[in-house]
Amino acid sequence: MKIWIALVLAAFAAGASAQTCTCETLKWATCEESPCSCTILVGNNEKQTLDCTKLIPKCFLMKAEMYRARKGQDTRTIGGKPVETAFVDNDGIYDPECENDGKFKAKQCNNTEECWCVNSAGVRRTDKGDKNLKCEELVETYWVRIQLTHKPLTTPLSTANLKTAIADAIHKRYDNFNKDMVDEIQYDPDARLIVVDVKKPMGERKSDLTNMAYYMEKDVKVLPLFKNQDKFEPTVGSQKLEMEKILVYYVDEKAPTFTMKNLTGGIIAVIVVVVLAVIAGLLVLFFAKRRQSQRYNKAQQREMEAM
Repeated sequence: MKIWIALVLAAFAAGASAQTCTCETLKWATCEESPCSCTILVGNNEKQTLDCTKLIPKCFLMKAEMYRARKGQDTRTIGGKPVETAFVDNDGIYDPECENDGKFKAKQCNNTEECWCVNSAGVRRTDKGDKNLKCEELVETYWVRIQLTHKPLTTPLSTANLKTAIADAIHKRYDNFNKDMVDEIQYDPDARLIVVDVKKPMGERKSDLTNMAYYMEKDVKVLPLFKNQDKFEPTVGSQKLEMEKILVYYVDEKAPTFTMKNLTGGIIAVIVVVVLAVIAGLLVLFFAKRRQSQRYNKAQQREMEAM
């Protein structure tokens, strides 16, 4: 009898262990027992160990996405600036170099001879250069502006509790994220646009806004990274807000250093046309005033001769 009970308890314990050894924060992870350990492939026969008790660092996620894309596996589908120095991620995904703790290395080259400097979100913040480019530090992103567009609603949305609903949803879904960092929320009901400003004090390094923003991007743009496939859907009153679009702006502790050479040909052409138009307008004004002055002088001379 005792042996039978021991076997039952052992089987129960093994079953419980099997249930708990999962990675709830990343659906692509592979977990093994004794002891429980979860990893993700980021290259050929290259595994990255994960801490599944928290959000997986964005750098590890991007490496895993690039590897999965090369293998033909599923990865992703293809309000204005908060301040003048804010910028969006126009370069998209690349194969990053990560520190051991999952932070991006300040200098990225994507396995090419072309390099650039990134912020803590892994987003390029300088012009591209060669291998000799110097990136002295990983500049921290302390403010993200998230622009969300929700799907049409059957009844108008009450905005009174919108900030609380958004902050609670972020807190619950993204690793108990500090909802006090949800600084301000603006809402345009006609455009169905919600603008969420999430900030942390400059110099603070414990919180990572960029991981939260990246997980939210996945929730809205494609499929959730979580094992649980529920999406980011705040509840305001009795209504769930289903999001259909998202755009993220990044504001760093130091302004980016982009220059004109990174502008596309179309943008440069527009700038040139505008400048030429302004110059042409100034020249027309100058010659018009000059002709008027000449007529006035001639009229004075004729008047003197008659006298």
